[in-house]
Amino acid sequence: MEMISRDGLVEQLRALGVREGGVLLVHISYRAVRPVEGGPEGLIASLVEALGPEGTLAMPSATGDDDVAFDPATTANRNDLGVVADLFWRMPDVVRSPHFDAVAARGPKAAWITGGPFVLPPAAPESAIDRIRALGGQVLLLGVTHHANTMLHLAELVGGAPYRSDFHYVDAEGREVHYGENDSCCEKFELADDWLRAEGLQRKGQVGHAEARLMDAEALVRVAAERVRQDPLVFLHGPEEGCEECDEARESL
Repeated sequence: MEMISRDGLVEQLRALGVREGGVLLVHISYRAVRPVEGGPEGLIASLVEALGPEGTLAMPSATGDDDVAFDPATTANRNDLGVVADLFWRMPDVVRSPHFDAVAARGPKAAWITGGPFVLPPAAPESAIDRIRALGGQVLLLGVTHHANTMLHLAELVGGAPYRSDFHYVDAEGREVHYGENDSCCEKFELADDWLRAEGLQRKGQVGHAEARLMDAEALVRVAAERVRQDPLVFLHGPEEGCEECDEARESL
């Protein structure tokens, strides 16, 4: 496939609607985007350039090991977040939340986003995810779909989704702490695609070689939370569909 230049990536991002000076939460599959000039580093540089010096870039940076105390300076991301997100938190000028469900960010708003209170469930109001929404941030799904959209966990909670699955983490003192998280297989997060498209609230385009979706976090949370208010279990598979994760969520009710 054709190598996409860094300038070409910036043009694609701006054509899609990435706001210069804005806040952008990105979920990325580099495999879908490549090949691009400079590899994963070049893609990050293009995102930073598209946002400009007053913009703030954020990516999820949660650990995949709940049995080890989290260290923001050394603990790796969980594997499904991808190579770009795992590279990003290690870069100079990037700050990372000091807890296991971390967000990494670079730019003028990075310290405020990542320095918020530690809340449970991890995407609850006042979390880093919610702070991105509060700043008028955008969500970019780059080579992934709404299945990976962390902002929808905030929408579940705002809308009053009642289910909680049992999770735990190990704190700095080595104690195992259990908590309930609004969790499921997340496959039905894909419903948000139609909801947003129906209201003209999602832009689609190409970035690199990947399909990209861009939306305002506030609009996404508003639309999805209203659907949850109408049907609190809208994101769960039905009992007859044989989804173990969704069944666990239903059993918590």
